[in-house]
Amino acid sequence: MKTTPDNSGDVRLSGISKTYDNGFTAVQPLDLTVPEGSFFALLGASGCGKTTTLRMIAGLEEPSSGTVRLGDQDVTHLPPYKRPVNTVFQSYALFPHLDIYENVAFGLRRRGVKSVKKQVEEMLELVQLGEQARKKPHQLSGGQQQRVAVARALINHPKVLLLDEPLGALDLKLRRQMQLELKRIQTEVGITFVHVTHDQEEAMTMADTVAVMNGGRVEQLGAPTDLYENPRTTFVANFLGTSNLIEAEVDTKNGADIVLKAGGGKLVLPEARCSAPTTAGGKVLVGIRPEKIALTHADDAGSIPEGRNRVTGKIADASFIGVSTQYVIDTPVCDEFAVYAQNVERDGRLVPGADVVLHWSPAHTFGLDAAQDIDAGTEEEAA
Repeated sequence: MKTTPDNSGDVRLSGISKTYDNGFTAVQPLDLTVPEGSFFALLGASGCGKTTTLRMIAGLEEPSSGTVRLGDQDVTHLPPYKRPVNTVFQSYALFPHLDIYENVAFGLRRRGVKSVKKQVEEMLELVQLGEQARKKPHQLSGGQQQRVAVARALINHPKVLLLDEPLGALDLKLRRQMQLELKRIQTEVGITFVHVTHDQEEAMTMADTVAVMNGGRVEQLGAPTDLYENPRTTFVANFLGTSNLIEAEVDTKNGADIVLKAGGGKLVLPEARCSAPTTAGGKVLVGIRPEKIALTHADDAGSIPEGRNRVTGKIADASFIGVSTQYVIDTPVCDEFAVYAQNVERDGRLVPGADVVLHWSPAHTFGLDAAQDIDAGTEEEAA
């Protein structure tokens, strides 16, 4: 069931910012385009500006500068009720005295629509609540209430549905289930969804595009896979999962690769995966995700294939967590090197105190600008 209206289009924020009367700047001037029909996530920690950005799209906050456009329409100064936008909040705000059918029908009835039966039934089928139509909100689970709130927001056929931490009140199992449900609904209706969350797994599970926000700015924008595999700042590298970061120095170039010196050894990094200057002597933060690393007991070091990056170390700690074992390794390049190994064929010798070799493909390595991240850290401390 496609409900995308005519004349819909991208959400375009141009130079949008928000500074409050007390001088606090919640959102630095930013340009952002949300493609029509996409599932777009604004991801970041509390206070990063993501909710303020969402509220400026909704018309609940007046921008200090810039414009908000929905398709060809400039809605910057329109009140919320005149924008083709609906919002679902963490508190679903359902009417407790109305049954589910009437909660969903409310928007249509408010607009004076006389015949609502077909639209309400279709929307309840979309969110798989057709059999619950005559129940009151308190008789439904948290996940079901959340789907009612989505149905009520979608029935007026907005160009954009805004979701402000909509899964925050749910337990972990239900949260994961609802992530898949929301993605299914968005795919089926074809409406643009803009979703605010602090949960990186949630953003990566549902969104086509993620904007990682920090300090009122967009640190990096891209598909979830690109952000995870090719972070461009230490903030993104560590906010989206865990990264081992190694301080290194550019030694030479070898074709499309950079050879780096770190901890008395050499590491290879594809130049295409490095966002730092690559002149000889330059400083680079070399990054590698814990699950990309293989762990081999030192006695078997000769079996490691040629061409892999290698670091020697000693296991400091090992934690069994079911699907994997998480190791902490003391190495010359990093005091607490994290390695996540799948529990398929566990080597019983890999216990705390064992000497090991960590090794991985250079293709899984990324490089960050060490100087830029040091400067950013200094600015944040000053602020």
